[in-house]
Amino acid sequence: MSADPIGDVRVVAVLDRAVWGVNPVLDLASTDPFGIKARTFVPPVEGGSALDRVLDGLAWLLDFAEVPGTAAWERSGDERRARWWITRLGLLNTVVVAFPGVLGPVVKRLPLQDLLGFTNQALVLIAVARELGVTDRAAQVDLLASVLCGRDVDARTLLASDEPEHPESAVRWRPLAALGGLWSTARVLRAIPGELHKRPQPGRPWRAFGHLPLVGAIADYVGERGALIDAAVLGKRWVDGHTVRTAVSGLGSLGTTTV
Repeated sequence: MSADPIGDVRVVAVLDRAVWGVNPVLDLASTDPFGIKARTFVPPVEGGSALDRVLDGLAWLLDFAEVPGTAAWERSGDERRARWWITRLGLLNTVVVAFPGVLGPVVKRLPLQDLLGFTNQALVLIAVARELGVTDRAAQVDLLASVLCGRDVDARTLLASDEPEHPESAVRWRPLAALGGLWSTARVLRAIPGELHKRPQPGRPWRAFGHLPLVGAIADYVGERGALIDAAVLGKRWVDGHTVRTAVSGLGSLGTTTV
């Protein structure tokens, strides 16, 4: 019996499809459909209407949160931008990952939490990699394969003889697009169930408490936040070892991020 029933080619093909779908979702974070972010680059309107004051207030909040596309985001360095995705996107998606813990051991028998955790880590890893200069899709696939699956692969070579044809992306701006990206990416990653448990996992104590009904969701959240940070640190190390980068000091301090 083969020790690797799935095989690198299958894993890479699925990860490639996932990466293809994730990048447009991440691009949406920088869009400005209502022109609110543009207000962060200019002084507030003096003597403006009540609507102007409301919009300026919203712009200030977005700028304070350093949302992509704002003036504060433009002033941020690569490391700070990379950390933003972990603390903001990771915070939002980890709530979804941890929610099944409310049901305790019933859900623990299902692969749902590993699927959502794997997907969340994949989304954040790609977002961080982009900020650190890794924008090539094949390199992003190699990163995910290494950090989440423990596989040292060369996606460009493996897919060269059978390059998948992806239709043009039809992703459009919508509220909570990141959550939609989480679910759509999870549907793709269901094709490699044997790989899901290989991702960085929550610590053993958190996994134990996660089997308890109700409080399991809190334990799962804390544990998954720690696992996400572990994945980000591993991703940073992979980027350091595989990509020529400039003006980036790294993300080593993420290991001490409060969860």
